[in-house]
Amino acid sequence: MSNPYQYGGAPPPPPTPGSDPNRQQYPYSPGIPPQTPQGAPGYMQQPPPTPGAPQYGGYGDAGYQQQAQGGPYSPGPPPTPGYQNPQDAGFQGLTAQMGQMGINEGYGAPQQAPARHGKKKQRAFHTLDQAPEASGPPPLTPGFQSPAQQQFPNQFQSQFPGQPGTPGLANPNQFPVPANPQFQPANPPASIAEYNANMRGPTGTGRVDPDAIPSIPVSREAAAAQYKTQIYPTMELHHPPPALTDFVAFDQGNSSPKFCRLSLNTIPSSEELLKSTALPLSLVIQPLAPQKEQELPVPVLDFGDAGPPRCRRCRTYINPFMTFSQNGAKFVCNMCLFPNEVPASYYSPLDMSGKRVDRETRPELMRGTVEYIVPKEYWAKEPTPLRWLFAIDVSMEAINKGLIESMVKAIRRALYGDEKEPLGEGEEETAETPVKKIPPGCKVGILTYDKEVHFYNLNANLDQAQMLVMTDLEEPFVPLSEGLFVDPYESQSVIEGLLTSLPNFFALVKNPEPALFPTLQAAFSALEATGGKIICSLATLPTWGPGRLHFREDSKLFGTDKEKTFFASEHQEWRKLGTKMVEAGIGADFFLTPAAYIDVATVGHIAEVTGGETFFYPNFIYQRDSPKLEEELIHSVHRETGYQALMKVRCSNGLQVSSYHGNYLHRNAAADLEFGVIDQDKSVSISFSYDGKLDTKLDAHFQSALLYTTASGERRVRCHNIVAAVTDVAKEGLRFVDQDAVICTIAKEAAATMTEKSLKQIRGLLTEKCVDILAAYRKNFSGSNPPGQLVLPEALKEFGLYILCLIKLRAFRGGNVSSDMRVHAMRMLKSMSPAELSLFLYPRIIPIHNLEPEDCFADETGHLKVPGALRASFSRIEEGGAYLVDNGQVCILWIHGQVSPALLVDLFGEGIDNLQAIDPYLSELPVLETHLNCQVRNLLQYFKTQRGSKALRIQLARQGLDGAEYEFAGLLMEDRNNEAQSYVDWLVHVHKHIQLEITGQRKKEGADEGISAANLAGLRPPYW
Repeated sequence: MSNPYQYGGAPPPPPTPGSDPNRQQYPYSPGIPPQTPQGAPGYMQQPPPTPGAPQYGGYGDAGYQQQAQGGPYSPGPPPTPGYQNPQDAGFQGLTAQMGQMGINEGYGAPQQAPARHGKKKQRAFHTLDQAPEASGPPPLTPGFQSPAQQQFPNQFQSQFPGQPGTPGLANPNQFPVPANPQFQPANPPASIAEYNANMRGPTGTGRVDPDAIPSIPVSREAAAAQYKTQIYPTMELHHPPPALTDFVAFDQGNSSPKFCRLSLNTIPSSEELLKSTALPLSLVIQPLAPQKEQELPVPVLDFGDAGPPRCRRCRTYINPFMTFSQNGAKFVCNMCLFPNEVPASYYSPLDMSGKRVDRETRPELMRGTVEYIVPKEYWAKEPTPLRWLFAIDVSMEAINKGLIESMVKAIRRALYGDEKEPLGEGEEETAETPVKKIPPGCKVGILTYDKEVHFYNLNANLDQAQMLVMTDLEEPFVPLSEGLFVDPYESQSVIEGLLTSLPNFFALVKNPEPALFPTLQAAFSALEATGGKIICSLATLPTWGPGRLHFREDSKLFGTDKEKTFFASEHQEWRKLGTKMVEAGIGADFFLTPAAYIDVATVGHIAEVTGGETFFYPNFIYQRDSPKLEEELIHSVHRETGYQALMKVRCSNGLQVSSYHGNYLHRNAAADLEFGVIDQDKSVSISFSYDGKLDTKLDAHFQSALLYTTASGERRVRCHNIVAAVTDVAKEGLRFVDQDAVICTIAKEAAATMTEKSLKQIRGLLTEKCVDILAAYRKNFSGSNPPGQLVLPEALKEFGLYILCLIKLRAFRGGNVSSDMRVHAMRMLKSMSPAELSLFLYPRIIPIHNLEPEDCFADETGHLKVPGALRASFSRIEEGGAYLVDNGQVCILWIHGQVSPALLVDLFGEGIDNLQAIDPYLSELPVLETHLNCQVRNLLQYFKTQRGSKALRIQLARQGLDGAEYEFAGLLMEDRNNEAQSYVDWLVHVHKHIQLEITGQRKKEGADEGISAANLAGLRPPYW
């Protein structure tokens, strides 16, 4: 049954182009933002009451009673022993139960809305009474959870003896096998809630109101409310919206923040001024970022064989900030200030203001982001439509897990979709034609592999596919010259027949060891002439043939300096293959489904260096994980993708590029970035340094140029132009800091150092960076304030919390974490966009048990009315509640053990009135005609619009039943978990070291001496 209430909007009509593609007419006057069309997002209004269905809040005796504050769903059975009602003053509420905050004020008090603080000189003031330094580590309860438990929760469900498990489910959660022997606590807690209640932070007398410190959910909601009805003009406002905000940008010559974000939108004129802020000067670029339907598409311009006009000295492309002189005969480069002759074919006279008379019809002079179709001199090889090669693991482990079935279903859906459309008039009624899902001209090929590599002839003239087996693993080759790559729609019957037969065919032949490296070599040979993309699945460690891998992880080295050796490939032949693939314009995406160690560092190196992506599904279970894998593979095929790509970044005189961070191939400091493939979800960070002093009378300019071949086979250059003011007053720069760009830059830099520094050093350096930036503001720009106040820049109010979240990520946190998990998180950080990273660091938590009737439906403006998010702390969790927790990678549905049976019936359907009755493999909600079910599905649909490359599927976390509950606990970033402090304790610690910095008593240890936050005074707990 289709969902009549899901929202979806039709895009506005595109602008009508003129006769000259380079002289497009704008649908509105330049410089005036367009008006938001009514109902632009197209969300559905509230559904009418369903006859015979119970109405919201009206269940009477059969359901539940409406509560004044707790929402319509009240708890069912009475609380179990060991879990107290939050209103019980004797137990002092859920905050005391968690014991995470390390503060005394507010325990047991009813929840109140966060206090609103007015702006005062663009600063936020927070008084922190300093607690005396603890003399030793904090006391730990006998039931304290080990790091291995936190990382591999499904292996430790037995520590809760009174909790029933999932019937017939050996391991229902997506977590890998622990690296260390199982830890057994001396006195196991009765429930996870009791375990959390026993946790205690460092003792002290500090008193801080948790509601008075900066809140990420509050700032996100304020920005969302502002840009719900406003359009962001890129030249009129200097401070871009937060990255996670759903906004519409109007390109006025400065590129949209969706494509480019500067860390400082007002740049200090000298290196000394920049150092006084301790902030990085960087640019985060997501060159192929998707746009909203209401935004103008990126214009595509063709200047013929002459190519786009460029500066003869620095080779900067023509852009809106170049000026024209001598009545239009010359243009002055905005980067190097060199005067250039205007080509005769591009000449136009100037008006009285010195601007070209045809300026408004020239997108390259009006828009910050444009694309140029380039002539043959920009070609490395003849551009052709993209070729896809699907490499399917058919080894025994892949067969047993159902990976083959998942892959063939995903490939079929990616190529042909789930629907077919009838042919035009005159055709037979039964005739149908496939809906084309990939650009015209693209070709696909399929190979399978275990101990051998199997190619398939997919020629449309054949009745069925022909298999050719390549057994020479020492010198792999392609055994057929024609029929390997075919038009998927001309050969549809052959391809579908092959996909249907693959699972049954290889079920009879089970080879346990796959030969991945020879397979990749053969795939490289098949695509070397044209370039293309490989999509490869792998279920187990490839231990057969040349380039075989072995188990090299040693848990005894976890937490030592040698642990970093696990984070990089030690096989030179894999590195050489990755470089050769980039040179040929080939990229790779991997779909890994291991049950144990699989050496992501080596296998994923091919994806990393070629610009691809690794999708990781530890402990893959077909019923639960197959839908997610299918959707992510489909997205990988359908997203905007380019190949054979080069990127160059240019900047104004006085600045120079100092470093790049991301997933790419970079041969030397002077070389361009090289990508085998690049897609809409990838971003890179570029840091700049000074080689002179900037002129405050001139703006600072930046331009990125991405030369790539589109999936349809067209060679283009996409240019992004960014401008920023220059100032001699460093404080002005702090007013226009882009917090998301700063965090993204720091995260990428930290991830890039994982193969060089120990994790202990990296955590220490992150802490030092946080203290440096906030101390620099307090010391140099905040004026005179009482010593007990923590003074934060208005634009960096949540900066400290984001750094704490970064330290708590799997990539950097302390404890025993599998190297596969760390490396996967590291590479995600290096390629994440600012929006995806913001959500990854601090997830949103939405309660669904107390939704208002109008929540999650379209409001009067046509936008979805999203309920308010909670702070990521267990102290905000209500007894009997249900919560959606989304961090952009996973979406957890956490349900309290005392949830109302009526809520479960409304959400999951009749007959499901207790937690044990819910399908443990549930990955999506059923479509029901109930108000609550419709609300939650609308909310999930909205979450999908803000996702990157990861599909949104529900991970069920029932209290006391599912191991995913530990994942839920790890996402509560404001609590003391993940081997790090709570948010309040963290701020107290940072404030203390800011005071030491101001008084000159702070000591910095050298990186070579092992900088660590645990070595800093006042922070010596063993869990760090």
